[in-house]
Amino acid sequence: MALIFYRFSLLIYRFGATVLALFSPKARLFVKGRRRLTDKIKKKLSNNNAPIVWFHCASLGEFEQGRPIIEKFKSQFTNHKILLTFFSPSGYEVRKDYEHADYIFYLPWDSKSNARKFIDIVKPDIALFVKYEYWHFFIKTLKDRNIPIISTSSIFRPDQIYFKPYGWFYLNILKNVTYFFAQNRATKLLLEKHGVNQVSISGDTRFDRVAAIAKNKKELPQVKKFKANKKIMVVGSCWSEDIEVLLPFINASDMKFIIAPHEIEGGTISKLEKECMRKTIRYSKLEESIGDEDVLLVDNIGLLSSLYAYGEYAFVGGAFGAGLHNILEAATYGVPIFFGNKNYKKFNEAVELINLGGAVAVGSYTELQDQFAIFMEDTAIQIAGQVNMDYVKDNTGATDKIFEYCKKLIQP
Repeated sequence: MALIFYRFSLLIYRFGATVLALFSPKARLFVKGRRRLTDKIKKKLSNNNAPIVWFHCASLGEFEQGRPIIEKFKSQFTNHKILLTFFSPSGYEVRKDYEHADYIFYLPWDSKSNARKFIDIVKPDIALFVKYEYWHFFIKTLKDRNIPIISTSSIFRPDQIYFKPYGWFYLNILKNVTYFFAQNRATKLLLEKHGVNQVSISGDTRFDRVAAIAKNKKELPQVKKFKANKKIMVVGSCWSEDIEVLLPFINASDMKFIIAPHEIEGGTISKLEKECMRKTIRYSKLEESIGDEDVLLVDNIGLLSSLYAYGEYAFVGGAFGAGLHNILEAATYGVPIFFGNKNYKKFNEAVELINLGGAVAVGSYTELQDQFAIFMEDTAIQIAGQVNMDYVKDNTGATDKIFEYCKKLIQP
């Protein structure tokens, strides 16, 4: 009965995506990318004779989490090919040309026939699922063929369906996973409580990723020129709810700001230009700068992790809505961090950095103004910044733990 419900749920999801594709460009990509997908994969791999390591990421955030492991495999297992799949267009469309993967596809819809065809074509030596997404038919097919299934940077909460009295079908999917590398002790204890004992704590590979970014950060001469020896707050992945709090703060400040919206389309940049009372310039127009601009509006993607290096402060968006974006990208550069106070508590790093004094959650312009006053002196900036840098440094190493386990399962 549970399997019937699972299949029916996927059918409804697929139908909904098809209808939504009539109106939504993102949904259109989601559906179009899966048309004749098995044939495309078969054609691409037709001449491949090398063994394959398969990585699956739900979207872009999970890709960034898995990236250190992918690149470790690529450098160490030179005889293997890397195959990368995404569930969401947000990941695939941005990273479909990623240089460290040999093959990049959408993940086919989860069904018995699709899973069998996919595994028949790919024949992976090992499959690594990053953080989320446990698809019944894919995992069962891998399990039946004795292909190791590794879940990396895993994190679970008691309120998820796997741990409900009626969630035994989904819990059994987890029991088919060969090994879990958990982000924290709470996840390990939760899994073990429900009979999933193949688990250890590795930490979060995002720490390795942001540490590597900071070590090899992009130099952006035009941004350095824009900074002009003034203090800067970098606003990353912000939504309209974040801007509502930030805008009066920006207009009243004598600092400079770099604003990188989460969505750069749909008039977001134009709206900021109209509502900001200070002089703005788009990143794409920086070469035309005359040097008197106060607010830099980032109208492209892929630069945010390097832009944090030019700030004395960071405000990270998302916490007033669906959830806080990655604050570790800012923390690794040693800057005090601000974010909204509505939806951050499920992000362990946010809670810990607040407790350590490196980050602050605010609910309004007034709160932001009051909290910012605490960090105005250079000494306060340095203390909070050092806390954040040390936090990142102390939590690196997950990638090596995962790789050392995996390399015992496959031959280079």
